[in-house]
Amino acid sequence: MFSKKRIIVSAVASIAFAGVGAFSTQFGTTAIQEVQASTWVNQYITNNNIKPVGIENREGTFNRWSGYRNGVGRPEGVMIHETATPNATAEAEVSYFNRNWPVLQTYVHAFVDANKIINIKNTDFLVWGAGPNANQRYIQVELCNVNTPDQFARSISNDAFYTASKLIQYGLPFVPDKTVVTHRQATNWWHDTTHVDPDGYLAKWGYDMGQFNELVGKYYSNLKSSGSVDGATAPQPELPSDGSVVKREGKVTVTNPHSFAVPLVAFREDGSTTDSNRGLAKESGWYTDQQRSFDGHVYYRVSTNEWVQDSYSSFVAW
Repeated sequence: MFSKKRIIVSAVASIAFAGVGAFSTQFGTTAIQEVQASTWVNQYITNNNIKPVGIENREGTFNRWSGYRNGVGRPEGVMIHETATPNATAEAEVSYFNRNWPVLQTYVHAFVDANKIINIKNTDFLVWGAGPNANQRYIQVELCNVNTPDQFARSISNDAFYTASKLIQYGLPFVPDKTVVTHRQATNWWHDTTHVDPDGYLAKWGYDMGQFNELVGKYYSNLKSSGSVDGATAPQPELPSDGSVVKREGKVTVTNPHSFAVPLVAFREDGSTTDSNRGLAKESGWYTDQQRSFDGHVYYRVSTNEWVQDSYSSFVAW
């Protein structure tokens, strides 16, 4: 993402094939030995029942609020990066960029490692990750460098989940090389930067974007059909009766037979509601990350303090 990436990516690319050859001897009788190096990651995720973690939403320090070229909340896809910083966790990268982005003049929406998905900029707004042409089109996520094959598989699962989730959130189709792209592709298309990630880092682990897109496609399809990456619909626990907020990610589809718009409410500090001056288009789908109960109804959060009532919506958990 910044100057040191250019140097490290070149080094990774030069040792990529050596890294692939290490798998069959390093893991002995594990599942990795059963498949070729080019397909081991996705198979390992399946064989070991690896599930992605939830997306942790935070508000970082990037204080620019510019819409994409088609407007606020109108990204055209997701761009995949890698950090080129050995051993740095998502937490460490978040801290680093929150402190230093004014000097670095770069920022992304999210960082992903084997254990966390941390979203630090509202994806309704663009960031500075790959030059002006890419910035005005794509949500941008950084894949952190990890140390072991198991960590790599888990980080890939998390990255694919984040990608699929964002496509669904914004009603975008899954189209490799169009709605899921890489920094390398942006460089080739527009020449705004010289970065070629994440290809070299993926190759180090015997992986490529073709395999990654297979996993994104699987998650995308399953999330849309059932709300789960493995296609199974999990039962949801009851909400607290005291109106407490529960973190629960998913997609809420809204409708209103009596109007072209679906009403929203805001919650006051005392737990009561007040009407919002905005609404949602009927028959539209929205990402939600919180739920709460009030006056016999369930409410789903679709913006900072804007909630839609269950009378106008149906929810599928992720």
